[in-house]
Order: sequence, then structure tokens, then C-alpha cells
Amino acid sequence: MLTLGGDGSSPLTGLSARLLVLTIFFVMLSEVFIYAPSIGRYRLVYMQERIATAHLAALATSSPDGGTMSPRLTAEILDHARSHRIVCRSTSEVATLVGEATPRIDEVYDLREAAFFPLIWEAFLVLGRSGNRMIEVVGPAPKDPDTLVRTVIDEAPMRYEMLGYSERILFLSIVISLITATLVYISLQLLFVRPMLGITESMIAFRADPEDPRHAVAPGSRTDEIGRARRELGEMQRALRQALQQRSRLAALGTAVTKINHDLRNILASAQLVSDHIRVSPDPRVRRIAPTLLGALDRAIKLCSQTLAFAHDGELPPSYSRFGLRALVEEVGDDLRESRPAAARFDCEVPDGSTVEADRDQLRRVLTNLALNAYQAGARTVRVGARLDDDSVTIAVDDDGPGLAEPVRERLFEPFSGSNRIGGTGLGLSIARDLMRGHGGDVHLVKTGAAGTVFEIVLPSEGARSSR
Repeated sequence: MLTLGGDGSSPLTGLSARLLVLTIFFVMLSEVFIYAPSIGRYRLVYMQERIATAHLAALATSSPDGGTMSPRLTAEILDHARSHRIVCRSTSEVATLVGEATPRIDEVYDLREAAFFPLIWEAFLVLGRSGNRMIEVVGPAPKDPDTLVRTVIDEAPMRYEMLGYSERILFLSIVISLITATLVYISLQLLFVRPMLGITESMIAFRADPEDPRHAVAPGSRTDEIGRARRELGEMQRALRQALQQRSRLAALGTAVTKINHDLRNILASAQLVSDHIRVSPDPRVRRIAPTLLGALDRAIKLCSQTLAFAHDGELPPSYSRFGLRALVEEVGDDLRESRPAAARFDCEVPDGSTVEADRDQLRRVLTNLALNAYQAGARTVRVGARLDDDSVTIAVDDDGPGLAEPVRERLFEPFSGSNRIGGTGLGLSIARDLMRGHGGDVHLVKTGAAGTVFEIVLPSEGARSSR
């Protein structure tokens, strides 16, 4: 595990150092696979050279007049050829060079039958032996394939040369692996480890003080994975910082609202007592609007009480009851009659007899918020329809407004961010979603554009909620 940051760890104990060791190991392992066929090839070339030297010695000793060489000259030629006996057989003649002592042959190698894997295996067998053996090498002459050459040589000199070749290969492999590993180590330090150290230090500083913008990681100009990670981390830190700041503002706002609601509830209660006299007013128009006014005051007082309960105890669970959905939607339309534009319409398209089980006041609040948002955005007509399925109840709120702007859509349900009008708080949709999610449902945007906007409220049916 790579330890980063100010914990006293050394680069030699990190990921790049381990990769340095692994690089050396893998380079050496690769060299082993290269060395095996190389040493087999080296042994083959050595024996081919002995065949070529033996053929050349036989040609040098051939005499046109058929005379014989002295034993001393024959011994010198065999010594220079590193051979104890040479026999060259062509289609026309046979040339033989033999020393004073007849060698005892331990093994015969026919180069005409040389194969890849046997050559490698036999090369390692030669390297593993000690002492000397007499071997006879048989093969065609390099310059005259019709001439078959047999030469008896010592195996020990060949083994010594193979060991020297192996040492050179080992030394070269170590040098190559060290150079490669060092370059990889330096590359990792520059391209990976140092940027990751910077990212980690930024994360540690951000954890200590998330709201300080100085601790944010700089995006940088890199286009690779590290650059993408820096940009994503910077975006995550920015979003989290905004969320924390917003949470602080909400906490302060919640405290203020709690204090205001306490006094507002008392004021509304006094207004409710005074408004009771409106019912007995001689003016018929006043008596006609009195139920609406009293209902609004009742709901305002109840909302203040629920807000105080939420601030004290947390989220207020819905109070379920079964009620007619069409009647509720018509009440929402009546409530909005005074607050919507004069020429605006509110159409209830909920089928007769449709019933739903939910918190009536919370659902009424959600429908009111959606319809009021539509009118404030410029809609002239708001239509509310419903579709009842076995598992859910879907309520569609459709308007003919100008639609939502792209920036608003991205933060539609975020408090203080999802408003489509100047001066809006963006709390309406956030509250609506929270209330419906408390029912196990949701509120989501179906479509929006120049032709209008459609929101859907999805509530689980009584059976689906019970099974859940």
C-alpha cells in the first residue's frame, strides 16, 4: 500500500519503489526467456565453427601428389583446429586426420538433426556438467554441403565459452534492468506519484477545513487519467463545499423560521378568532369567501405547528387517510383562484371516484406548489390529471408555460438553486419532493419546453406500501 502525505514515509517505501523492484524482476525474467534460446544457439554456432575449422584443416592437408604428412604436422593442424580427429567424406574422396592417441567418444551430435528445444535442453546439460568429455560433431561443411565432416572435440572448452557468454548476458541484463527500472521509477515519480501526493495533500487539507476554498485541488491542464481525477476531485470538493455552506445557511434559516413560526402561529390564531365574525357579515360576498379565508388560516396555523414539530423532532411522518382525489384537486384550484392571473385557467381532469390514501394536507401542499410555480413562470393553463394503477397512483401537473431553462433543470430539486424566476427561493420543488418521498413516492420532471412543462407525482398504492 502506498503511503502518501506528511506521515514521514519515504519514496523508497512507496508504490514507485515497489514498481522499481518489480521492473527489475520482470526484466530479468524476460532475459531468462531470451537467454535460453540464445545459449542453445551459441552452442550450435560453436559446433558449426568447429565443423568449418575441421573442413578447412582437411583441405589444407590434402596433397595433389597423394603424399602423407608427418605426425608432427598432423598434430599441429589438429591442435589449431581444436580437434582430436577429423574425417571429411565427399562424393570423390575421404580425408582423415588422426592424432597419435585414438580418442574415446562419449557422445555424438549430428547437426543435421538439430531442433529448437533439444538444443536448449542440451545446452543447459552442458552448463551443468563438470569435467571434460569427448564428443563427435557431425555436420555438412559450410562451403561444401556435399561434404560431410566429422570432428572429435573436447566439451570443456565449449562449456567455458558458454559460461563466459552467460556472464556477459547476465551483466548486460542487470544493466538493462537497472536502467529501465530507474527510468520507470523517475517517470512514475514525475507523472504519477508527485501528482497523487498533491491530490492527497489537498484531500487531507480539505478534510481538516472543507469550507476553505484555498484547500481545493487545482484542475490543471493534464488530459490523462490523473488530470481527469484532479478535475473530478475539484468538482466534488466544490459541490461538497457548496452543500456544506448551504447546510449552514439552512441551519441558520431553520433556527430563524422556528422563532418566526412560534410568533406567527400566535398571530394567525388571533386572526382566526377575529375572522370568525366574517361569517355573520351582512355582505353576501364576504360570507361567500369566509370559508376559504378560514380554511387558509387553519392550514397556515397547522403548517406553523408542523414546522415547529419538525424543527424539534425531525421529519414529520405523513398522516394517512383515504380521500377523494378529484375533490382535493378542485380545492387546490379554488385556493389558487385569487393568486393566479385573471385570465389563467385551472382544469381538473381527475376521473370521478378516484381515491388515494396519503397525507391530505401534504399532498395538497405539493399540488399547490406545483400549480403556483407554473402560474408564476408564465403559464395560462394548468391541468391536473391522474392515473391509478395496481401498484401506484400517478398525478400529472401539466402547464402551457415557457418551460424551464437548462441551468434550472440541472438543479431543479436543490434548495435555493432550482428557481426559474428572479427572486425565487427554489424551496417549493425541494419541499414537494421531500414530502412525497416521505410517502415512499417521488416527484419528477417528465418534460419541459416551449410547449409547456409536465411534472408527475408518483405515490405507491395502499397494497404496494403495505408490502414494502
